[in-house]
Amino acid sequence: MDIEESVKNRIPWDGTLSLNDFTLSAATFSDKWKMFNPSFPPCLWTTCPKHHLGSSLKVEGYLSLENVCLVKSSEVEESNRSLTWKEESNLSEAEEPFDDATLVCPEYEVNHYDFHIIYSPSYKVPVLYFRSYHSDGQPLPFSEFEKDLPGHSAELRLESKWTFITQEEHPYLNRPWYKLHPCGTSEWMKLLLCRDTSLNKNFIEQYLVSWFSVVGQVVGLKTPLGMLDNIVSNNS
Repeated sequence: MDIEESVKNRIPWDGTLSLNDFTLSAATFSDKWKMFNPSFPPCLWTTCPKHHLGSSLKVEGYLSLENVCLVKSSEVEESNRSLTWKEESNLSEAEEPFDDATLVCPEYEVNHYDFHIIYSPSYKVPVLYFRSYHSDGQPLPFSEFEKDLPGHSAELRLESKWTFITQEEHPYLNRPWYKLHPCGTSEWMKLLLCRDTSLNKNFIEQYLVSWFSVVGQVVGLKTPLGMLDNIVSNNS
C-alpha cells in the first residue's frame, strides 16, 4: 500500500500511524537527523525480530539515539546544558592536571542518555523511551536525572496530560526504561498536522519530525529549525 492510498483509507485522519507508516517516517527522520545534527550521535534504525501480531512486516525495529550527554557545570549560570559526544571528547582531551599526584575534582559531571523511538500498537503512535546513566554505567534514579531536564519540562509535565513520565519494560530489550506516556498523542498530532492531509502525500513521512519537535522539548532535545523548515517547504 503506497502513501496516497494509506491517506485515503484514513480520512478523516485520526492522528495515528500504522506500523508500516511508522517505519517509513522513521527512515525520513533518521536521514534528516543526520543532515541537521552532524555534531550529535546518529539516530539509527535498529532491526528486531517481528514483535507485533498482525504486522505485514518481516522485520520490525525502532529508532535509537544513544550516548547523548547532559553536562551539569559547577557554574550556576551554566547549570544545565547539552553536550554532544564530540564536545565530551574534546573536553576530556583538554583536561591536563598540573600535578599527577594531586586529585583534581572535575569541573563537569556528565550524565549519559539513550533515547529510543518505538511504535505503540495500542495507541498507534510513536513513544519516546529513555534511560540515563553515569559515565561508569551506573543508572540514574528519576530524582537525579529529573535535575537534568530543562526548566520548562516540569511545567509541561504538570500542565499537559500527555507528557507524564512512567517506567515500564522496554518492548524489545525487556529491561525497565522510562517513557513519555503516549496518551493524547494522536489528538495533538491532529492539531499539529491540521492541514488537508488528503492533498499532501508527504505528511506521513514528516510525522516523526513534527512529533519529535514537541516531545523532544520535554527531555531537552530540540528539533533543528532546518528539519522543520524542510517540512514547511514540502507541504507548501
